[in-house]
Amino acid sequence: MHRSATIEDVARAAGVSRQTVSNVLNTPAIVRDETRERVQDAIRRLGYAPHASARRLRTRRSSTLGIHLDPYAGGISGVVLDRFVHALTERAGERGLRVMLYAARSPEEEIRRMADLRDGGDIDAVVITGTFHGDPRSQWLTDHSVPFVAFGRPWGEDDVGDPAHLWVDVDGAAGTAQATRHAVATAGRRVAFLGWPEGSGTGDDRERGWRETIGADGPALRLTSPESVAAAREVVEGALETHEIDAIVCASDSLAVGAHLAAVTSGRPRLPVVGFDNTPAAEALGFSSIEQLPERVASGALDLLLGGARDIVSREIVPREAHVLVEPRLVVR
Repeated sequence: MHRSATIEDVARAAGVSRQTVSNVLNTPAIVRDETRERVQDAIRRLGYAPHASARRLRTRRSSTLGIHLDPYAGGISGVVLDRFVHALTERAGERGLRVMLYAARSPEEEIRRMADLRDGGDIDAVVITGTFHGDPRSQWLTDHSVPFVAFGRPWGEDDVGDPAHLWVDVDGAAGTAQATRHAVATAGRRVAFLGWPEGSGTGDDRERGWRETIGADGPALRLTSPESVAAAREVVEGALETHEIDAIVCASDSLAVGAHLAAVTSGRPRLPVVGFDNTPAAEALGFSSIEQLPERVASGALDLLLGGARDIVSREIVPREAHVLVEPRLVVR
């Protein structure tokens, strides 16, 4: 019979003490990054599972995070959230925590699901995604003292100097700035931006990176499309007929697919197009894209939620320490 790995096995494989392994599992913030990564690698290789059940009996807590599972709607960009949920589940398991998925079709229904799970003792904390200005979910969680962290900043608030809650996000402006600099250096100054209609916090942030990089005196052609390949294709086909464009930076891979197809139809198959999300579609069609690094987002969310402790409890929201902003990277093709 195969014997399950023990904490002593992990310690030997990582070349550290048993206490260091325990610290990585329960208070990772006090362990040096290099040592923590070595121990976590040993945990993954050996398939070590901490005895979370014993801790749950001792603390009378579920040691479980709840996270909303978005309904399947097809499309291209949903793969990013899928990767985030997978990474969150894996990283949580390394810390002796479980993840419970729940479904909801609206913010109001999600609040009811969170209330049921909390009242039933099924979850200790929540990770919310897809935040927006005036998000009722974050207000409900705050009002009911449920520990939570958001993948997405509290748009419309001073989310750094006076944060409303814990949050982790991808620096969209930094991503599109990287993409724009690359496009200018390799294709020319006439770099257009294809984004969503104004008012989307995420979309406006990504546009800002492009606009600041082009500069006030640059040829700033801003194109708008809903999150639709067909609509993006139509918009870009029209723009290519009336404007001189050296490259296009897009707010998502879905928009980039439409832009790429428009370029091919217009007789410019080599027009540089840069997407955002680095989905399999970007790899298949061969255009560059911004990689969001959802695995780092998941680790950042857990670091904030646990705050270096072993159990999930409500924590003080400290300005400039209540967020993690992950800088994405450009994948050039």
